[in-house]
Amino acid sequence: MRTLRHTIHAVVRPGDESGYVAECLEIAVVTQGETLDETVANLREAVSLHLEGEDLEEMGLAASPTLSVSIELEPVHV
Repeated sequence: MRTLRHTIHAVVRPGDESGYVAECLEIAVVTQGETLDETVANLREAVSLHLEGEDLEEMGLAASPTLSVSIELEPVHV
């Protein structure tokens, strides 16, 4: 019996031209937004839609997995 993941991890990075891009590490979900709040809201919606109707166990996920988001920002040099 394999262990099911209870958490989906995602990384948010600044976009190439503007805004932010969010990408899940365990599932094929990528989205974007102009602000961090918009990007995270879009990510939650995209993950929900991606998982809707899927067999989570077959995907290696436990029921009702949580979403853990890390934000990668470049340091500010003074």
